[in-house]
Amino acid sequence: MRLRPQVQALSRHAAASERLSLANPRPVVHVVAAAVMDAHHRVLIAQRPAGTHLAGGWEFPGGKLEPGEERSAGLARELHEELGITMATPRPLIRVRHAYPSREIFLDVWIVRRYRGEPRGLDGQALRWCTREELAAVELLPADGPIVRALWLPERLTQASSAYYRVGGLSSSLAHASVCDAANDARLRGVYCATVPEAMHAAGAGADFLVMREALADGELAALCSSVAVPVFARGLALERAWVLGASGIHEID
Repeated sequence: MRLRPQVQALSRHAAASERLSLANPRPVVHVVAAAVMDAHHRVLIAQRPAGTHLAGGWEFPGGKLEPGEERSAGLARELHEELGITMATPRPLIRVRHAYPSREIFLDVWIVRRYRGEPRGLDGQALRWCTREELAAVELLPADGPIVRALWLPERLTQASSAYYRVGGLSSSLAHASVCDAANDARLRGVYCATVPEAMHAAGAGADFLVMREALADGELAALCSSVAVPVFARGLALERAWVLGASGIHEID
């Protein structure tokens, strides 16, 4: 199977999940975070310092967006302030919404492989480099669990099944998941989708990521990805164009 460049894009406007809910009037705190990787493909995590919310917990570095701040600018600022590094060409990964007892957060997560400087804990936080396998054993903050799983998705999708994920039709993929869960098959479940409504249905039905069979217009892709939190593989959008749209997940299928 050979598939072509794929991108997950987000509108620059606030996603529906970031707005206030009638059932929950609390504002959602928009946080940008990064899975910073070194040359050995290890991922950097940081321990929240004393005196902060959830002190002592391990997390992916990042922080809250300032009012009116672009996501990419906010991520660059946070990594410079917290770690002393200057990022270059981050790749969007996944969005996660999580409710803590005291607050609700919307995590906008990116992979950062290229950066200048050596990461240091400028806020007094401890840092740790972990392999992806080691991350599974670390007691990360509850909101960060889906990020660890998403890190197993390839940047370029070259096959429909691997040790870490499988892709199928909506009914077959999710039915397979119910059988495999009992057999401790923890692979990520991808779903092939032909249309935006089909993709939104698959995301709501429990798909871990989506694969669009045909190219989407820029507006359609941005609208889809502003409505779902899972990564989306979609044809025909280059990295530079994704930045223009405000992308939130870039992958290739080759």
